[in-house]
Amino acid sequence: MPQHPTLVFLHGFIESREIWTNFTRDFPAAYPVFAPDLLGHGANTAPVANYSMRAQAEYVAEQLQQQQIEKAVLIGHSMGGYVALALAEQRPELVAGLCLLNSSALADTDEKKQNREKNIDFIERHGVEKFMNSFVRPLFAPAHRDTMPEQLRMLEDIGKATPKETFIGGLRAMAARADRTQVLREAQFPVLVIAGKDDLAVPFEQSVEVVQLAPVTYALFLAEVGHLAYLEAPERTRRALLDFAGVAFG
Repeated sequence: MPQHPTLVFLHGFIESREIWTNFTRDFPAAYPVFAPDLLGHGANTAPVANYSMRAQAEYVAEQLQQQQIEKAVLIGHSMGGYVALALAEQRPELVAGLCLLNSSALADTDEKKQNREKNIDFIERHGVEKFMNSFVRPLFAPAHRDTMPEQLRMLEDIGKATPKETFIGGLRAMAARADRTQVLREAQFPVLVIAGKDDLAVPFEQSVEVVQLAPVTYALFLAEVGHLAYLEAPERTRRALLDFAGVAFG
């Protein structure tokens, strides 16, 4: 049974485990990496009835058991952070540390819920491909929107290969997710918040609020970075995660 710490990377909405390939390539061997495709995403596209954060967390817990991972640092990007929080709520004994990467413990605001419904309506009327043509670019900070064409294309291609049911199920599940700030307040593990100051999906002010919740919290605030810190500032994000892993596993 593995005795080494494991870094478990959870991708975001209409992403896949592929987003972590380059990011984790040079991680030290002392920190094994596990990156599953969440339900409905990547190669894991078998139809599912429930896309909720709890259902996703239960799936991740099953995957950790299959991999014989008893303790993990969870790194969740965007929706992956919501899943990580749900897992920490359900199975705190599995969690040695939790990183919210461009993510939040707060529930959707009414405005955010309305925007998700508008996105669902657009997808149902115009399809996935047309939605993806305009979805990804605003996730980058203005400084990077025209300077990272390969990264932009990667995310668009992953999204266009994702089933329509995942888009709609995921949007509804995120809109319905619970506030999990209490998970952070009661955390017996350290927390790392990595936030972009130009993040339109998770406002920077919200990240500052979340940083103050857990008893032990570290933060990395990145200027000229939007919702994609792992692409827009990979070296600083990587270093912060490795330093955090060292703290979490002592």
